[in-house]
Amino acid sequence: MIKVGDKLPAGTLMEYSEVEGNGCSIGPNPVDVQKAAAGKTIAIFALPGAFTPTCSAKHVPGFVQQAADFSAAGVDEIWCISVNDAFVMGAWARDQKTNGLVRMLGDGSADYTKATGLTLDLTGRGMGLRSNRYSMLVKDGVVKTLNVEAPGKFEVSDAGTLLAQAKAA
Repeated sequence: MIKVGDKLPAGTLMEYSEVEGNGCSIGPNPVDVQKAAAGKTIAIFALPGAFTPTCSAKHVPGFVQQAADFSAAGVDEIWCISVNDAFVMGAWARDQKTNGLVRMLGDGSADYTKATGLTLDLTGRGMGLRSNRYSMLVKDGVVKTLNVEAPGKFEVSDAGTLLAQAKAA
């Protein structure tokens, strides 16, 4: 499992971006994680799935609502990673009004999630292999803080916890 002090694993996530003004989207576009993280401070949070109750009601909204505070704390970007395809992530971004605030990145085959070692097997619930719920602060591709939730919990990966860590970093 990835830990504090590790570099982010190499991998590609997919992003489907809304085109402002005409309601169309572009993509999906590949995002090389290591290149995209180089030279930046990034707040990353991951979750089991788009449109799921806790993810939609609490996890994403917290980061959207506190995006300006993250920026003031020196965070260049906020990324949401989920084991969903880029089209679903694009629709969820539109639903959650994340445009310009949180990058919604799909890991459709869970390859990146497997590389982090933070998988969650929800096969018994009909959801297959997913990402565990976590948040991390990354500086120039290196993990500075990591908050991994216990299964079924939402206590340490929230925006407020990561924001406090970003302010202290």
